[in-house]
Amino acid sequence: MALLMVTLVKEHGLQYLLAATVLTGVLQIIAGWLQLGTLMRFVSRSVITGFVNALAILIFMAQLPELTNVSWHVYAMTVAGLGIIYLFPYVTKAIPSPLVAIVVLTAVSILLGLDIRTVGDMGQLPDNLPVFLLPDVPLSLETLQIIFPVSATLAVVGLLESMMTASIVDDLTDTSSNKNRECVGQGVANIASGFLGGMAGCAMIGQSVINVKSGGRGRLSTLAAGVFLLLMVVFIGDWVARIPMAALVAVMIMVSIGTFNWASIRNLREHPKSSSVVMLATVAMTVGTHDLAKGVLVGVLLSGFFFAQKVGRIFHASSHTEDEGRMRVYTITGQVFFASAERFVNSFDFKEAIEKVRIDVGRAHFWDITAVSALDKVVIKFRREGTEVEVTGLNEASATMVDKFGIHDKDGAADMLAGH
Repeated sequence: MALLMVTLVKEHGLQYLLAATVLTGVLQIIAGWLQLGTLMRFVSRSVITGFVNALAILIFMAQLPELTNVSWHVYAMTVAGLGIIYLFPYVTKAIPSPLVAIVVLTAVSILLGLDIRTVGDMGQLPDNLPVFLLPDVPLSLETLQIIFPVSATLAVVGLLESMMTASIVDDLTDTSSNKNRECVGQGVANIASGFLGGMAGCAMIGQSVINVKSGGRGRLSTLAAGVFLLLMVVFIGDWVARIPMAALVAVMIMVSIGTFNWASIRNLREHPKSSSVVMLATVAMTVGTHDLAKGVLVGVLLSGFFFAQKVGRIFHASSHTEDEGRMRVYTITGQVFFASAERFVNSFDFKEAIEKVRIDVGRAHFWDITAVSALDKVVIKFRREGTEVEVTGLNEASATMVDKFGIHDKDGAADMLAGH
């Protein structure tokens, strides 16, 4: 999300970002009302797996700068943090082990006076609560033209990442979520953020995984996380600033390990090659561009391509002669659409010297205008050769398509529909 805001802030200033954030929220609410959350049905399991694995890799890569060119104390603290995170649950699960690791490592760092990077070294923490303000931008069509493209992109990317995260959390908790309500909720939150001086945001996979693995199951846990974070940075910021980065690195390494779908590596040989290609392509694009939206887009496009290819193979054509060889009957079985239209056309022998051809499509279905165009092409080519053509067996949906978009025989298609 942050990558999409840089140009707007650079060229027009922070106030335009706040206005864009409010508009982003409005667009996301509209998306929820339009039931666009149901589009997640078109995101395959392979894409979600690739999305998860890419996030795990990116989370781990983000920790590497904190582990390069540092003293041995940092490595020791990181290893100790991982030890606490993975071993403390054997003592009790009442307290989340990542929280214990952060508290213990912070105490050790302070008591020993270790010279290692802390949260305070990363930048200044806020020391006051946010206040309500209206974005200081002119309410004009020009302003809308400036912020709308950014807001639309933020809305799409934000919803995409949030819906993917929701699907992952659904799997972890064995529950189902209302994706359209999530769209509206995120929109309301972004509107509030814009009026409080914040930028547009979306679901965060790392924090979501930590929350779920720490026992959080409802929305109250995420609300509590936000409230505690606000109180901590504003009122006890001096203590938060002393948390060693090594402790947070240990937590995020745990997140990356827990997020990565290790079974997907074993399944590379067992699953269909097309599914593995989709998963690996999603990972490669996401890690290569550091852009989750591009990775998911590539995965969805590849899934659609492979699906069309598979369905296109569900097609068969056979023929036999009748009426003492004066008529040939072609029997078409399967799905005729853009991926199989060429095979449909190539199934006919247009040069055969015969009086009449009957094309029986009672076991076939015509899905799109490419299929209708292919049928037009077949009928017209036969007629050019002086052959009489009869198309029979069109189901109601296919006959409606042919009647609406076909050009070879408008009246014939209507008659076939009525006869059916």
